[in-house]
Amino acid sequence: MMLDRGSIDLVLVPAGLAILFGYHLFLLYRIFRFPHTTVIGYENHNKRAWVERMLQQSTPEETGIALQVVASNISASSNLASLSIALSSLIGTWIGGSAKVLMTEVIYGDTSQTTSSVKYVSLLVCFLAAFTCFIQSARYFVHASFMMSTLDSDIPVSYVQTAVIRGSNFWSMGLRAMYFATTLLLWIFGPIPMFACSVLMVITLHFLDTNSTPLHQFRYYSNNGMERRISRKTASDIHDNPLYVPVPCIS
Repeated sequence: MMLDRGSIDLVLVPAGLAILFGYHLFLLYRIFRFPHTTVIGYENHNKRAWVERMLQQSTPEETGIALQVVASNISASSNLASLSIALSSLIGTWIGGSAKVLMTEVIYGDTSQTTSSVKYVSLLVCFLAAFTCFIQSARYFVHASFMMSTLDSDIPVSYVQTAVIRGSNFWSMGLRAMYFATTLLLWIFGPIPMFACSVLMVITLHFLDTNSTPLHQFRYYSNNGMERRISRKTASDIHDNPLYVPVPCIS
């Protein structure tokens, strides 16, 4: 039996949300059990290696580079947090007379005042959740920058790794909240676009979240590692060619 215009929201909207939540629960399971199969686990592995290298006998120049990388993440989180709170403040503007006329005349679905209120409240919750996640992401990156800028200290590497990974995870959660908000935004134009967007977004996210690159086991060299490799190369050239004369470096 065909669904009427007023009850189609009760079927398609919960189905679309169930698809989104089900996919993210499956993604969370993969992150905890099989992190190497996800892009999030792959990036966290590389970030742990990056922090370990930055804190391993780092020079002031290397510390400056690390702080610049962390500062760029703080700036990105702050900008997205500002965008989220700005979109939250604009939700009330969307509830205008023209929008109501559009929903009544064009949208196939429930156009009652109660359903419209649920739509806007759901959007507001998603944007506020994204704002909170991005603020927490900036907070952890700031904490990591404080620890990384403490020169000649015995701060455990795991402390900085935890701060950077948590900042990255909150960044990912904020993006997921924005994805949910995009789906709920299409609900304003009816349950059919919302359901279609949910299916398309899950397919796209599954492609973007899947990792097939094996995790690289990083090896680190000290600051004079390059000098040792150049010395070995010079000794090899002298052994192969007795007439080889090394050219002195002029600084």
